[in-house]
Amino acid sequence: MARNSQDVTDAELSVLRVLWDHGSSTIRDITAEIYPDNSESDYATVKKLLSRLENKKFVARNRQHLAHQFEAIISRDDLVGRRLRVLADNLCDGSQTPLLMHLISSEQITPQQQQKLRDLIDEISSNKSSTKKRGQKK
Repeated sequence: MARNSQDVTDAELSVLRVLWDHGSSTIRDITAEIYPDNSESDYATVKKLLSRLENKKFVARNRQHLAHQFEAIISRDDLVGRRLRVLADNLCDGSQTPLLMHLISSEQITPQQQQKLRDLIDEISSNKSSTKKRGQKK
């Protein structure tokens, strides 16, 4: 299966995780996080990964400082959404219901997470109801 050019590799994802967790960072900072015993080849690898992420518009570079700063411009939630849509398209003919059902029925979901899901479903249902009512009044 061909990889979507807007998807991220595992290595690119590790760079994004550092940026999500630590915010704006230099190549050296990111390299130190990912490769604690970093070498020059590790630095070059992170530099190339950042270049790819920048080309995909997932990372922005601030060139105002001697050491360029990088920051994620795609949120973790946006990337999760993208990847779930691709997974649903590939495995479930576009339906996200089987994915959601599997996740919800997993034994790893806590009672607090179950309640958050109930609240989210109630909120979505409430928003759809009020949108329909406004559409009928026109």
